[in-house]
Amino acid sequence: MATSVQAAAAPLRKKPPGMADATSYAEWKHAAQAHDERTGAAAWRRVDESRRYDYRVIRRRLEEIRQLKAAGDPHQILYYLGEGIHGNMGGMGSPRLYQKARFGTKELVTHYIEELAGALEIAGEVDETVVSREDKLEMFRRASLCFGRTALMLSGGGALGPFHIGVLKALHEQDLLPSVLSGSSAGSLMAATVGTRSPAERDAMFDAGRLARTFREVGASNLELLRGNQRIGVDALRAFVAHQIPDLTFREAFEVSGLRINITVSPREVHQQSRLLNAVTSPNVLIREAVLASCAVPGVFPPVTLAARNRFGQRQPYVPSRQWVDGSLTDDLPAKRLSRLYGVNHFITSQTNPLAIWALRDTQSSDSLLARLWEINQNASREWLKATFPLAMEFTKNFYPLNLATRMAYSLATQDYTADINILPRRRFWDPRKLLSILSEDEVRFLIAEGEAATWPRIEMIRNCTRVSRTLDRIIDRMTPGVAAA
Repeated sequence: MATSVQAAAAPLRKKPPGMADATSYAEWKHAAQAHDERTGAAAWRRVDESRRYDYRVIRRRLEEIRQLKAAGDPHQILYYLGEGIHGNMGGMGSPRLYQKARFGTKELVTHYIEELAGALEIAGEVDETVVSREDKLEMFRRASLCFGRTALMLSGGGALGPFHIGVLKALHEQDLLPSVLSGSSAGSLMAATVGTRSPAERDAMFDAGRLARTFREVGASNLELLRGNQRIGVDALRAFVAHQIPDLTFREAFEVSGLRINITVSPREVHQQSRLLNAVTSPNVLIREAVLASCAVPGVFPPVTLAARNRFGQRQPYVPSRQWVDGSLTDDLPAKRLSRLYGVNHFITSQTNPLAIWALRDTQSSDSLLARLWEINQNASREWLKATFPLAMEFTKNFYPLNLATRMAYSLATQDYTADINILPRRRFWDPRKLLSILSEDEVRFLIAEGEAATWPRIEMIRNCTRVSRTLDRIIDRMTPGVAAA
């Protein structure tokens, strides 16, 4: 009887989707795990040995942590953790460890990270009569400073910006959204959209159709823009920014969202430097104007004067003698500045910059000789351009706007457009006529789905690489309620 019931039910079962046509992370994970079982990658994950990392060090550390937890001596646990917590212990953070299997990496690495995070939680719960709160807090802050934290950088990309929403959505659903976000140009709009919402508001914000419907709400006068038939104008951009982003300063946004958002703007003048606007360097600057400046593509949108709130809450110009343009021109991915401001030492990028993505190769998915040679060639070319930049500026210094164009061209060519973990669109070439248009609802939905699909293969790597820092942040927040540092 059981056999006949199973046979009758068999035609009703839905065939599991493959990774390429998965519509959720759960579906992608199921397909990836099935693929790993078929190819032997799952068996590879269960075996500790590999030349890709020092498995002996990780295995020994794992055994030591388990012994300490079993002994239950809080002083020994704290002493052991105080010896040093490293994100790349024995090479366990190497992207090469995530190239063999479609889902995750060596189980030894995952188990070690889980045990380490568990030991931190135990140490955080030690009674203050045993270890003082001050001593625990000092240890956790020192560990957090040494271990570092992760930042997500959203590149410029024009109308490809909704791809970033898909990336943000995928990370948010797995509770992996970093607390440090940066955005330039289109990325600034997406970073500000997320970074001005409370945690409770983000779930509704990530609805796939919400962003597309927003365009219709801006005004019926822009129907041609909604069909993607015309280039977006400055009035439409301002209306969209005003509709999408609350009128908050960077400090106010941090208080609302708990996210440290950063927006890059480039100077209009030749001799000025780009700026990274945030709650640390410019707490009273208003985010709307910062986004408009970061999106101001030269020759398409006018440069923008920033605005800020004074001590009476009134709006006033911020550095009124200067105007700012597209942030991606000079600092698409501001890794060095984020490192200095927030102790970031691990970076994820969502990269859609149409001037760069055609030349990028995903080295995390390929360990071939060709991929390495391509990377060497790019690095060498970048260094050569950096060396010739002073000479080029000397030749053009008296010829405006040629000097400004030269500087921007060199800035674009010499930037590093990759990070520790790179999330890239599957398509590298896009219709240039669409890059400055408002897309149709179907096109927006497509880009959001593309961002999600591009993020799913990176989820387990991000989960492993950020688990300890997320645990440390959570413990410190719990021990210092009501205290926040931008």
